Amino acid sequence: MSTIQIEPTLDFYGLGELFSPDHREVIQSIQKFCTEQLKPLISDCYEEARFPTEIIPTFGQLGLLGPSVKGDGLMGSDAITYGLMMRELERVDSAFRSFASVQGSLVMHPIARYGSEEQKKKWLLPLSRGEKIGCFALTEPDGGSDPAAMKTKAKDCGDHYLINGSKMWITNGSIAHLAIIWAELQGKVRGFLVELPTEGVRITTMKQKLSLRASITSELSFHNVKIKKDQLLPEARSIGAALACLNEARFGIAFGVLGAAEECFQTALQFAKTRVLFGKPLAAKQLVQNKLAHMSTEITKAQLLAQRLAQLKDLQKLEPAQVSMAKRSNVAMALETARICRDILGANGIMGEYPVMRHLCNLETVFTYEGTHDIHGLILGQAITGVSGFGS
Repeated sequence: MSTIQIEPTLDFYGLGELFSPDHREVIQSIQKFCTEQLKPLISDCYEEARFPTEIIPTFGQLGLLGPSVKGDGLMGSDAITYGLMMRELERVDSAFRSFASVQGSLVMHPIARYGSEEQKKKWLLPLSRGEKIGCFALTEPDGGSDPAAMKTKAKDCGDHYLINGSKMWITNGSIAHLAIIWAELQGKVRGFLVELPTEGVRITTMKQKLSLRASITSELSFHNVKIKKDQLLPEARSIGAALACLNEARFGIAFGVLGAAEECFQTALQFAKTRVLFGKPLAAKQLVQNKLAHMSTEITKAQLLAQRLAQLKDLQKLEPAQVSMAKRSNVAMALETARICRDILGANGIMGEYPVMRHLCNLETVFTYEGTHDIHGLILGQAITGVSGFGS
């Protein structure tokens, strides 16, 4: 088994052999950035509930913001490159992957796919460079899993629109220069580009979070917010457009949580090798070896699932239910892995000097956002049976 790579990732089936030289170069550059710049920050940032905005320009320089978005001057990478980037960011902390995921999949992607040429020219390059920050405002206080039951309304007032309503759990909201607001207009859910600050928009940073503490989460409220007609995303004509954006983000999550799981596994493995109990290393105990065997198997299965997901995406054959399966399964795997690793570390598992408890707390949120575990189960159930279980 000497060919199995444990550091920095568990690659039991040799998936690294499928990566091109360009993929390997990307992985190495992002790992270097994460090791040298992000890891030294994350413990304090998590404890202080602070996102280190000073690293945003470097995100842009490394192509971490919207790498798969296509357009003039943009990276336009393949799906596996994007996925590997998200894996390395979440290996440090979900906050970094969430920041990049929102910027690329939930802000740049809808502009590139549904925006006018003028909107693309104005926003895409500054967003890709980290010169402008965006947020995606879909979720409402009373309807996280039911976005179609939207209470935020837009009114056509002839030469402008008026928006009233509120959004909650908005990543990057308090530092955003641009918010993509989803609101009901004449019976249809439409997307609007709202520059920030704008009169009538109130942004409140959400405090006392016990998970994703290094991520910025905000509540946005709108009172007679007046926006121009050219701020409507012209091709986003239904709730389906918003959900398609979420599928882009869910793809990144399916890869990202691999990094969290692998980091927890590696931490527990090294601890078990050096921790002596009853005269032997903890790694020599049968119960611990069984846990390591189980986790390595589940991580490998998740890696294979993500790899195939990227292949389907690049072939333009990807179906929403396939994304749901990967998001649902991989997040559940990562959360279980973090819990087992916390157990292997014993009391040390709750200490900030080890990343496991931090990842565990973050993954509790990832388990819920971008579609809960149960909601993705319903999406899969409908794909399998042809019958919708929503609302039942």
